[in-house]
Amino acid sequence: VTEDGALFWGQDRLPFAFGLPLSSFFPSDFAPKDHAMQTPHTIELYWDFSSPFAYLGSTQAEAVAERTGAKLELRPMLLGAVFKAIGQVDVPLAAFSDAKKMYMLKDLQRWAAHYGVPFRWPSRFPMNTVKALRAYLALPEARRAAFRQATFRAYWAEDRDISDDAVLRELIGEGADEILAATQTAPIKQGLFAATERAVSAGVFGAPTWIVDGKELYWGQDRIVLVEGISDRIILCA
Repeated sequence: VTEDGALFWGQDRLPFAFGLPLSSFFPSDFAPKDHAMQTPHTIELYWDFSSPFAYLGSTQAEAVAERTGAKLELRPMLLGAVFKAIGQVDVPLAAFSDAKKMYMLKDLQRWAAHYGVPFRWPSRFPMNTVKALRAYLALPEARRAAFRQATFRAYWAEDRDISDDAVLRELIGEGADEILAATQTAPIKQGLFAATERAVSAGVFGAPTWIVDGKELYWGQDRIVLVEGISDRIILCA
């Protein structure tokens, strides 16, 4: 607890408590890097629109890949199905104490401010994201990034109902009716099922989950500094 009464929890919140940039605690982070002649490595990002932490992490994913020179592989999953598969409660946040819920919301706001992105807790939570995730899979790959970003923002910054067909049509844009029709087809349904099974097999238990080179797993929007650090160490040792 700081002099002005602000509460911070965890050894990883020291930069926020002292009002310092993350780079002051992790000096190698965000430094320009020369990736010439280095073997490319991979960062997998497992995510679901239902998670505020995944939203915040997703806003930084491309920049992390660019800084580290790693290939970014975006892996959607149905987080509720992951929870069910591993024996977790359906909505872990709902099981928090009131004090922890209040702290979590403040912490999310701090991270949003740190990343410079909009955030407000939605009036609809939890959110059914099955159709939105299927729409992502049904879209041509070249259009997925824009839809992912717009849908995350619609839910976690604009408080829109991303389970509603009218909202999804707007977010999808061109060919929306065809994409929504495809969300009801067996290949797309099976695609989301397989993607979720892959997450469980990889040891994922929350979102966002980052896996570097199929070996190092990190959970949370607040582990980017470690994701970036391990990626650099692997690259430099290649």
